[in-house]
Amino acid sequence: MHTSTTDMSRQLQTELAAVMTLYRAFSEQNPDLVDSVLAPDWDDIPLAPGQEAGPAGIKPIIRMVAAAFPDVHITIHDTIQQPGKVAVRAEISGTHEGALFGIAPTGKKVSFRLHEFHTVANGLVTTTWHMEDWFGLFLQLGQFPPQS
Repeated sequence: MHTSTTDMSRQLQTELAAVMTLYRAFSEQNPDLVDSVLAPDWDDIPLAPGQEAGPAGIKPIIRMVAAAFPDVHITIHDTIQQPGKVAVRAEISGTHEGALFGIAPTGKKVSFRLHEFHTVANGLVTTTWHMEDWFGLFLQLGQFPPQS
């Protein structure tokens, strides 16, 4: 089967748009945006403590981030892409105005980095491997979550 350059370009654009919509869900504080871009069996690796699997599991995370950082913004610094895969280097910034992992609001403006690798099939994100710099965030807040 021969894929034309136009078809490949369209596929890459569709895949990148799906991934960018996932980030928009955070910046726009609209968890329902993920419904159109995450596969029903989307695999988020690793899951946050207590996070449910699949698209439904990311919605409380989006709400938690929005509550902790009402002015949350995600800046995409780099993307690297090949068919079916998108890598993203980004930064989350905002003002800590709500509780986060048991840390009371500090009012501090913070930013922390994340690196994510997404697989995409049929225009839907099927898997996301991610690493956020939580240590850097907690240093900026001046405290770590309480240990149980």
